[in-house]
Amino acid sequence: EVQLVESGGALVQPGGSLRLSCAASGFTFSSYAMNWYRQAPGKERELVAVISHGGSSTNYPDSTKDRFTISRDNTKNTVYLQMNRLKPEDTGVYYCSAVVGGEIFRGQGTQVTVSS
Repeated sequence: EVQLVESGGALVQPGGSLRLSCAASGFTFSSYAMNWYRQAPGKERELVAVISHGGSSTNYPDSTKDRFTISRDNTKNTVYLQMNRLKPEDTGVYYCSAVVGGEIFRGQGTQVTVSS
């Protein structure tokens, strides 16, 4: 059974930093690209970072580029999202996701709130 468990969300002031983690199990983690998404109330889900299965390739939309860094540790079956210079518009529930066997899996999400 594929499981993804996110953690690390919190309330943080604008300009602050957070590191999210996503622990994966139930599939060969090192063989799959991983994604981080976010969803804010009333807004569409937004892809915020992608990392290749080996970790050598990453991709970000303009909204998170130069502030967010995705990384992974294939020995720990964990993907991370380092978020710096956070803005109020970064507020939302953050999910990690993987496509395994043609099916999209994601975790329960972790809440990030950026507010003073």
